[in-house]
Amino acid sequence: MNLVAKEYVAAQDHDDPGVLVLSRFAGAAAEYTSALLVNPYDPEAVAMTIMRALSMPLDERRERHIALFQTTAENNIRTWAAQFLGTLAGGHDEPIWQAPFLGREMNPSVGMA
Repeated sequence: MNLVAKEYVAAQDHDDPGVLVLSRFAGAAAEYTSALLVNPYDPEAVAMTIMRALSMPLDERRERHIALFQTTAENNIRTWAAQFLGTLAGGHDEPIWQAPFLGREMNPSVGMA
């Protein structure tokens, strides 16, 4: 779901962008705060949000799109890779990934068995 939202943002016409309606349970919701977030289990709220998106003024659509596009540009594959490799190299105080099959932190110097 994250890549679909990012592709949608990247593919928009900057002069006349659409509105991203996104489940608040999607991983992208944490970084795409300018999207219209909905609870997909509440059909009435989803319908009202879609109606809001369809009637949104162009200026607001552009503002939201600019914010979403900046987030997409800043949180790209290079940023993700640098953070991931930094974590593997021990560049963070707290581990972000634990190997559930080992029941302990993954230690890149030991390797995977």
